[in-house]
Amino acid sequence: MNAAHRKRHAAQLRSSGFEDGPALTVQSTDGDIPHGRELSFAWLAGTVVTGLTSVLLMGAALYIAFEGRDTFSTPYRALHISAPAEAGLTPTDISSKSERARPVTQTRSELEVIEAGIRELIDGRAIIRNQPFIRLRATLATAATALSEDVPAYDPVAILNATQPIEAAQAAGEGNTDIYGADVEGEVAVRLAAMPMTFAPPAAIDDALAGEFVRLTLESAYSDIDAPVLAYAASGPTIRELGEAEEGSLVTGVAENVTVMPKTTRLDEAQLGRTERIFTVKERSPLTDVMRRNGFNDVEIKAISATLKNVFTRDLRPGERLRILLGPANNGTTLSPYRMSIYAHDSETDVDLHAVTVALTDKGQYVVSMAPPEMEFPEEDTEEVNVANLPSIYRSIWETGRKHDLSDETITRIIGMFAYDLDMTKRIAPGDAIEILKTAPDAEGRQDLLYVALTLGSTKRELYRFVTPDGVADFYDPSGETGKRFLVRRPLEGGGTLRSRFGYRIHPIFKSRKLHTGVDLAARTGTPIYAAGDGVVQLVGWQSGYGNKIEVQHVNGYETAYGHMSRFADGIKPGTRVRQGQIIGYVGSTGYSTGPHLHFEILINGNLVDPLSVKLPRENSLADQYRSQFGQVVAQINDLMQKDPAPVAVAASE
Repeated sequence: MNAAHRKRHAAQLRSSGFEDGPALTVQSTDGDIPHGRELSFAWLAGTVVTGLTSVLLMGAALYIAFEGRDTFSTPYRALHISAPAEAGLTPTDISSKSERARPVTQTRSELEVIEAGIRELIDGRAIIRNQPFIRLRATLATAATALSEDVPAYDPVAILNATQPIEAAQAAGEGNTDIYGADVEGEVAVRLAAMPMTFAPPAAIDDALAGEFVRLTLESAYSDIDAPVLAYAASGPTIRELGEAEEGSLVTGVAENVTVMPKTTRLDEAQLGRTERIFTVKERSPLTDVMRRNGFNDVEIKAISATLKNVFTRDLRPGERLRILLGPANNGTTLSPYRMSIYAHDSETDVDLHAVTVALTDKGQYVVSMAPPEMEFPEEDTEEVNVANLPSIYRSIWETGRKHDLSDETITRIIGMFAYDLDMTKRIAPGDAIEILKTAPDAEGRQDLLYVALTLGSTKRELYRFVTPDGVADFYDPSGETGKRFLVRRPLEGGGTLRSRFGYRIHPIFKSRKLHTGVDLAARTGTPIYAAGDGVVQLVGWQSGYGNKIEVQHVNGYETAYGHMSRFADGIKPGTRVRQGQIIGYVGSTGYSTGPHLHFEILINGNLVDPLSVKLPRENSLADQYRSQFGQVVAQINDLMQKDPAPVAVAASE
């Protein structure tokens, strides 16, 4: 570097704020504040000591604030808990209400035994006797636990087999249950005989007066005076009169096939979070049974029982409360119990007493722990609502059914009966509920499912069991139609994952706004695709952007189309007659596609419709000659659903 360049470089440094100065020195005056480029080891040591002292003081303050706890639990040896006789109870002040970051919803869980008189034929004689029925009313589970961890994957087509009509020989009963409204003492024999003429009631009015009554009634019905009209005549203004009374008014009807749903994230996008469940014990029960019904698996139950063996060994009593904190399990798809507290309620002082708490440590072990933060217990059982924890309708029904000891076969049938009307992959909402009525087990342990009602939002769907004279039992809604549809809305194994709905969208390949003529259901390449309903194959081959495509013609102007297949099933060609649930091809990504999926379309009289929301016709209806008898069955079951439970046979479940 030459002299001119060095001068120019020095000038640039000076203009940037740099200046020549002496080096740093440790020769500062002892005891004085160091200045400029002086360093003092004494002052440096003092600064470091001050910083360390501040950190220690702050750590001590936090330790005291958290009562020395660095996890959910504290080792038993550090608590010095003494267990008083029998219960080991210590009073807990619940005067202050704890803060809750999430909304809380009431839960309902009632498994009751009711009795009613039924009429049955025994050796040609009609006998009326009491028979118990089991009635369940419960809110659908808002969190998935170990109870439903091993349920089969949702497969809408496989459910077809579970919804087939039941042969009477397979059921516990041979026909419809003939229920009388009142209970009977013992057994009452019924004998039919002709009614003597002397039993006819005396005439209360003669023919002349009856004729005059009819004449006056007809005259008043057609006169211009303000007189009573026929019972079936309209009593209010007509639509025409309403329109004339208010010019420009619009009288609207009820919009069908429209569902308003809150926008939520997809199930696979949300992370599970913690939630707290509080419920009251209805009857004396072993703690292990109660834990099993609330999502504890066998390993957890064994670990907790071993932890409590020297602290809490008795059964749970009526009125006692359990407070369970649930959090994400290791598998990431279910909730696992993090903490469980038991409280006893003193009815005389109206105080809940903390008995014991067990909690999960960071090492994955359950230990006896300190009581959780105090709270005011509500009158009803409750559970925190964590949106990330809300399961699908399918998973929630499984969770609720197993919680109340329903057999897997019964749960599968219940899901199958509603799968035609509902998208079982949608999340439930807090407050959604299920009601079930079934017969008590017979000598062989078999039961008949008589009634199922599913309430989702403001819509209640009811299905009643009815046996036709040919001995076949099926389930019908109050209007006498089955819950089955003649087309399946998601015709592939597992139902697929909805990636794109029907309607206008930005095309993923052409980046322009186009009408999406069906729904895209993503699945692995090679996943079986089924015929949505019985029909005749019209097209098998390559078609423009659809790639490998199949079209099936159904009855009454219905058509279905299946696109982007990797290959067709053997034997599928134009003219082939297929049945609902038959494999016709396999998922692929042929044609204009960004990944393996099924593009599924439904056409009605040549017009494209939304496969997931269009109102589809029922597969079959009850014959007219059975409607009267079916109406009696509906009325009898409705009476049982309103009937008070048996006073000595309540079997409420937690």
